[in-house]
Parts: sequence; C-alpha cells; structure tokens
Amino acid sequence: MEKIVVGFLGCGNIGCGVYKLLETYGAQIEENEGVGFEVRKILVRSLNKSRAWAIPSTLLTDRPEDVLDNPEIDMVMEFMGGEQPAASYMVRALENGKCVITANKMALATHWTQIVRAAREHAAGLYYEASVCGAVPIIRAINGSLQANRISSVMGIINGTTNYILTRMANEGAAYADVLADAQRLGLAEPDPTADVEGYDAAYKLSILSTLAFHRHVPVENVYREGITGITPLDVQCGKEFGLTLKLLAVAKEENGEIQARVHPTFVPNSHPLANVNDAFNAVFVKGHACGEMMFYGRGAGDLPTASALVSDLICAAKAKRHELPAVSEAPCRMAEDWHCVHFVRMRAKDEPGVLSLITGGFAAEGVSIASMVQKGERDEAGFVQLIFLTHRAGEHAVRRALAKMDPAQASAESVIRVEE
Repeated sequence: MEKIVVGFLGCGNIGCGVYKLLETYGAQIEENEGVGFEVRKILVRSLNKSRAWAIPSTLLTDRPEDVLDNPEIDMVMEFMGGEQPAASYMVRALENGKCVITANKMALATHWTQIVRAAREHAAGLYYEASVCGAVPIIRAINGSLQANRISSVMGIINGTTNYILTRMANEGAAYADVLADAQRLGLAEPDPTADVEGYDAAYKLSILSTLAFHRHVPVENVYREGITGITPLDVQCGKEFGLTLKLLAVAKEENGEIQARVHPTFVPNSHPLANVNDAFNAVFVKGHACGEMMFYGRGAGDLPTASALVSDLICAAKAKRHELPAVSEAPCRMAEDWHCVHFVRMRAKDEPGVLSLITGGFAAEGVSIASMVQKGERDEAGFVQLIFLTHRAGEHAVRRALAKMDPAQASAESVIRVEE
C-alpha cells in the first residue's frame, strides 16, 4: 500500500504526541482504515533540542520550504501555535495543494477568511477538529451529524484551565490567586495565564464554533470577552446559596436574525448539565430545532487527547474522495449589541432606611425586575452591607444603566454575573 507522505510544522508536546501515535499505532490504523502514513519532514526551531519522543534527526529541518514547498509531501500538520507564522504557513501549504490539519484556534480565528479561501481556491483539505475541545468531536458533529438542524445556541465550557480554577474555588472556598498558583505548579496553567483566565482562548474557539453553527463568519473581534480574574469566593458562595454554579462559559445564540457571541463568567442552575462539568474537562451544549438538546463532553486539552483528534482528521483527510469545506457566508453578520438574561448583582449598600427602595426603584426605572434579594453578612465599620440580587430576565444595557445611575455613597455594584438557564 502506498503511504501518504506527511510533513510537520513544529514538534512540541502535541507534535510529539502525534508522532508517537503514528509510530505506535500506524500498523493498526493501516489495517483498520486502509490508509498508511509516512512522516517525511518536521520543521523545528532547534535541530538539537531534546524532545518528549525519540525522533530521527534525519527528519528534522529548520527550513520551512522543506515542508511547505516539498512536492513529495501530501499533507501538512501544523503544531506551531500562535498567529504567525502559523497562519501564513498554512495558507502557503494550501496554495501548494497540500491538505492542512491543525489544532491552532488562534490562527484560524484571526485569519479564517484567508485560510478557508486558500483551501477552497486550491481544492485542498482543511481539517481542524482539534482546534476546539481537543478530543471532543464537536466540530465534526456540527459539520456532519447535525447538518439537518437549525442550531439556535451553542454554549460551552471550552477552557480547561479556568474550569479547574472555578471548580476548586467552589469546592474549597479558595481564593482565585491561590488556585491559579496551584494550577501553574501542576502545569494546568501557563506561567503567563492571560490567554486562559482573561477569556482569549475561549473567544478564539467560540469564533470558530459560532461560525460553523450559524453558517456566517463571526470574527473573533466581535466576540464579547470577560475573564475570571475578578471573581471572588464570596461570589461563588452566594451563587451556591441560590442553587447556581459558576463557570466561564462561551455562549453563542442566534435570535431574530442577530448573532450574539460572548465569553464571560456565568452562573448556571445546579440542574443544568454544564454545572457538573468539573476540573479540566470541557463540554459543549447544543440546541437544534430537530435534535433538541445535546451535550458533548470530554478532555479538551493535553498532548494525547489533542493528538487523537489530529490523527483522526489525518485519517479523514486521507480517505476523503473530495475535501468538504463548511458552507459559511462571508457577508457581514448582524451582531447583537444587547442581550437578555438573568443577572446576579452583588452590591455594597448603606445600611439605612430608604436605600433598598432607591436600589429597587433604580432598577425599575430601567425596566429591570428583581426576582430575589438577600443580605449577606453583617454591616461593616463604614455602615455598609452586602446585598445580593437576582433579576428576572433583563437586557444587559438596562442593568448597566440602572447601576451607573446609582449614588456610590448609597450603593455600588461590586459584581455583576450573568445567569444562563
């Protein structure tokens, strides 16, 4: 059997994981799937660096053209990460008619139109299952199994680092900074955790998911983003008392011809399937008009889970008679500038007569109805108390206007967290 020749761009932990899978299970893949692979060239920054898996030095090169312009290479697997040069290398490979398999959510989200257009114009395959949720086959499901559906919403926990942090905060009452430090020691968070904890990683992934779900390109710059760095143990505890669990959610919805795409800390009822997704696991909850509600769950990161999805894409690309690209309109989509949901509001309020009526009156003036309210703890030395409000479903802008108009000498919001039901 003639083997398909593969080139690697990069060979860090994930690249080594893919090489390990192909070396260890290549014969089994060939027997089961009827396709075989030969890794011909691997682009690396350093030819002498020690790697997690023994790779013959004859395969290594520090010249991009040895992979991108090599006529013997049929498929290119990209493991470089980051926006550039990964995006331009993928485009170059596609323009040379080579299939590209990648897990690079940042390059895809920031250069979606350019990369997909190169694949289409040169009839080259583009496969990216591993770019969202690692081994969880959510992209294949949206592009394949759920094609007959009109998807109305996609909502998920798509960053394992933040889910681990929030799980620990909920279970132990620990502070954010303490749990982050533990996650860094365990290798679950990067030395610079900004991409994860500020929601950038999830925003890249949501740009891809919402683009596929709604068949219209949702640029990453149109994704609202808010991280978890301001979350306190008090917020988590108060939510628990209302029967709510806090997650960093990626939420995409299509309503009345408008698309909303947002990443932010979100409370969900304890009864919601996403509430029980803990530690570093990922899950995506999908609603379709025909399939109803579905949830996809599994390991969203790590070298071998990601390698699993990449090798699966490699096999699919090798067996494809014609490479399919998603039907996505490049016409600008209408993004919702306001969205409606329940809001959790924690306020510091003066403990004196009339203040509560001022707060509720301020909300009422903007059409925001209060569903419940509790006082948390005793008054502090300055005479203030913590008040927790849950609104009925209300517009984001209306809640913000109401809070902005309040006199800080009487009451001020310390935390506003959205609730998805």
